[in-house]
Amino acid sequence: MSMDSTPLASSVLSVSASRIRELAHIAFNMENVLKLYFGESDEQTPEYIKKAARQALEDGYTFYTENAGLPSLRQALAEKYLELHKVNLDPTSEIVITASGVQALNVAIRCAINPGDEALLLTPAWPNGSSIVQMCNGIPKQIPMVLKGRRYEIDFDRLVSNLNSRTKILICTSPSNPLGWVASSSDQESILEFCRKHRLWLLIDEVYERLYYEGNVAPSILRKCDRNDAVIVVQSFSKSYCMTGWRLGWLVGRRDVASRASDLNEFVISHAPAMAQKAGEIALREGEEILQKMVQRLRNNLSFCQKNLREIPGITLPETSGSFYLFPKIDGLTDSFGFCKDLLIKTKVGLAPGSAFGKGGEGSVRLCYAAKKEVLKEAIERINDYLEYWNNA
Repeated sequence: MSMDSTPLASSVLSVSASRIRELAHIAFNMENVLKLYFGESDEQTPEYIKKAARQALEDGYTFYTENAGLPSLRQALAEKYLELHKVNLDPTSEIVITASGVQALNVAIRCAINPGDEALLLTPAWPNGSSIVQMCNGIPKQIPMVLKGRRYEIDFDRLVSNLNSRTKILICTSPSNPLGWVASSSDQESILEFCRKHRLWLLIDEVYERLYYEGNVAPSILRKCDRNDAVIVVQSFSKSYCMTGWRLGWLVGRRDVASRASDLNEFVISHAPAMAQKAGEIALREGEEILQKMVQRLRNNLSFCQKNLREIPGITLPETSGSFYLFPKIDGLTDSFGFCKDLLIKTKVGLAPGSAFGKGGEGSVRLCYAAKKEVLKEAIERINDYLEYWNNA
């Protein structure tokens, strides 16, 4: 019997492999690459969080927990939302702990769409949202944001023109990966009213809310909505606390969606690891000083990169006020993957191609500026030299 006679599911075959990972696999076989393609800091998880995990192991946190996560972690999150956003959440019914932000995204989308339903996604965006919609046998419809001057704006006319009876959810990210764009208060109100009017779920990825440079925290959509709105926020410990490898996240949602998401946890991961949950609890309660130092370092890196990239001819650099990404647009670029691959091979600088982030991304590249200053300095110098070669090729 041939493999063709027992095919894989069409929903799986429709999902494209990550083009960022494709470049990374090339880089893994090279030495001394300046790795600016992944979305993570080059700093290890802070020692106080590691210590908390070790203590949790000693204290016996090696057993099953509730599907929704440890009550103490959900309580700590509720306290943090009150502190940062003046939002009152019920930790027993509106917060669900997940094994990473991407798993929160997965169960949230599964709660919102049926096979054949359509999802509107503001792009350029982290590709996992579109891929999860496809895995749920849904149809992703990417709505590119518009670059006006140096700021990206939401194209509401295009959102409306893509609506139909099968549209069930709008997915967006603020602060944005890869743009660094942050939704303004009026943006949030307009998105929320759009979803209310058309009876859509609104799913906001707020994973980068603490990596914000115009205040202590990027404003959450939870400040605008009430508890009965069809709004889901997905979150993660990965970026704010340098815990990418720990796979710990959460979602906040209306009681019905939070309840079902908790139930679905059982069939995906059961629950996040108990010792990681205890470490996350300590991160929330004791991590503010270290987090603020990291944000200041990122703010300095951002200023450094903006100044130096804007001096390179042929680069347009959009404004950014959050995350740790820049998304420079390069004049004349029509194949960002080929550009990034050649840049990697010739200069050992690893960037992510804009095409990996969906519609509106081609012609740009993503640079993660969470690296050390000396790495960023060397990378920008090599990019400058390569662009001179590329423009004359």
